[in-house]
Amino acid sequence: MQETHLFEYAVIRVVPRVDREEFLNVGVILYCSSLKFLGLRCSQQSNRLHTLDPKLDLEELDHHLHALSSITLGEETGGAIGRLDMASRFRWLTATRSTILQTSKVHPGLCTDPDATLEELFKKLVQ
Repeated sequence: MQETHLFEYAVIRVVPRVDREEFLNVGVILYCSSLKFLGLRCSQQSNRLHTLDPKLDLEELDHHLHALSSITLGEETGGAIGRLDMASRFRWLTATRSTILQTSKVHPGLCTDPDATLEELFKKLVQ
């Protein structure tokens, strides 16, 4: 039997109009400290997003999603936050905000393969 590892994840949501509190799940971010894993899987879903807000700037949203990805991967384009350690990047990415991109509360779980678990959560919660 494979060893299980504690992980944490949050769902990434697009909230086109914060005042209406309507959102669409567009991604998942998963952090597993013991395996030194931080991953993000997202999809813009433009048709569904335009149903919530036909005026939503999808190009700007794509820019923000790319920034989240850069921070997750610890790339130079992630700026000062992208240079933080993995745990700090996860905490920053999942911090409460009142902007167009928000995350759910952080949820725990156990996994043997964090990459496969990220894909499974994405299919279950986003697609």
